[in-house]
Amino acid sequence: MNESPVKVRNAFNLACSGISHIYSREEASSIVELAFRRILNCSRIELYQKFDTNLSNSQQTRLNEIITELRNYRPIQYILGETEFYGLLFKVGPGILIPRSETEELVDWIVKDNNQNNSLRILDIGTGSGCIAVALAKNLPVPIIEAMDISESALKYASQNAASNNCLITILKQDILSGQNKTDPCYDLIVSNPPYIPESDKISILPNVLEYEPHLALFVPDSDPLLFYIKIMDFALLAGKPGCKLYFEIHEKYGKEIQELFEKKGFEDILIRHDIHGKDRMARGRIPLIKVPPQEKTIK
Repeated sequence: MNESPVKVRNAFNLACSGISHIYSREEASSIVELAFRRILNCSRIELYQKFDTNLSNSQQTRLNEIITELRNYRPIQYILGETEFYGLLFKVGPGILIPRSETEELVDWIVKDNNQNNSLRILDIGTGSGCIAVALAKNLPVPIIEAMDISESALKYASQNAASNNCLITILKQDILSGQNKTDPCYDLIVSNPPYIPESDKISILPNVLEYEPHLALFVPDSDPLLFYIKIMDFALLAGKPGCKLYFEIHEKYGKEIQELFEKKGFEDILIRHDIHGKDRMARGRIPLIKVPPQEKTIK
């Protein structure tokens, strides 16, 4: 027996209500919009033009399946197998950190800060889905880009996303914490969105993140929350050319500490930048044109 026809508008509102216990009203609407765009195979504008049309039985069935998964806290990006980042489409799945809007802001800063520089050699450390590397490849003049990660799964996704977005990126499987990385001074720009959430913050993380996204890409020990920043700064001082810029996404609580690290390591032109919510979320430092070894090589 066929189900009674349901208008897109009513189904949309019911779907938002169905996940209101997990997400805010704005978040729920954005998530449901993604689901409907996939189900109806349409753009955002076309979706709202279809609000007074009916869903087919198969579309209603697929919508119910998606809402069931969302109510079990599975991220919409994993359900759909893709997400949009900086105007580009990226495949994502279990084991891959879902790109965030904060990281888009970091990319936008880097693009605007470097769009007059030709043929930059760039390294993205902890590339994950490859979103930063690919977005920079598409938006900077003729860059040479390398993308590093320890996760085989992440590197496969990064490689696929580079190919699907028609980018040429060199993939490197390396552990930045091992100390056994390339040290020739060859990079003009290094960027990283490393793990930066202290383990003790897990208690406040929602299940859609905590139960699904890779902890390897999210969390750091409470005893050493700046571990990755220290290692990456030391690496940059060896692998970056004089004048190389180093960009980070950072935890909102550690802006002052990151600035102090940059200063102690001998970086110049240091800037801690706010995101659209006014939180410390990005940082930049530059290796001096004449390198001076920092007095304090390791900061505890």
